[in-house]
Amino acid sequence: MIEIILNGKKQVLDVEGDMPILWALRDLGLTGTKYGCGIAQCGACTIHLDGISARACSIQLGEAIGKKITTIEGLALNGVLHRVQQAWIQNDVPQCGYCQSGMIMTVAALLDQNPSPTDAEIDAALTNICRCGTFQQIREAIHATAKG
Repeated sequence: MIEIILNGKKQVLDVEGDMPILWALRDLGLTGTKYGCGIAQCGACTIHLDGISARACSIQLGEAIGKKITTIEGLALNGVLHRVQQAWIQNDVPQCGYCQSGMIMTVAALLDQNPSPTDAEIDAALTNICRCGTFQQIREAIHATAKG
């Protein structure tokens, strides 16, 4: 049995400790965290682990014991979108949308650590891949969120 804190609630899972967090989330019905590459390169599976951006496909549940896991489903609070989610809507960021939950999670963690990042800091932090190429809209949304 593995006990984790998921989106602010204690969860007890009957799984092995070496199961990747991604698969446990998907088994729980939390499908916002996407499977992309499986080797922590694309960022589609990005979550927050104690507030830090992390790739759920490469972290085992056993490594998350005692840590807070936040997924895209847990980012909004009490039905109010997170400021990054709102900026995504206002700046028409998504196209296909597959990478967007991971992008949003990465940017939310970035802005928590650096409320007003430069373009160079955005480039360094945002290693997620978007095949649609919405990087300019993403940058605009980040700057709009940093101003607000």
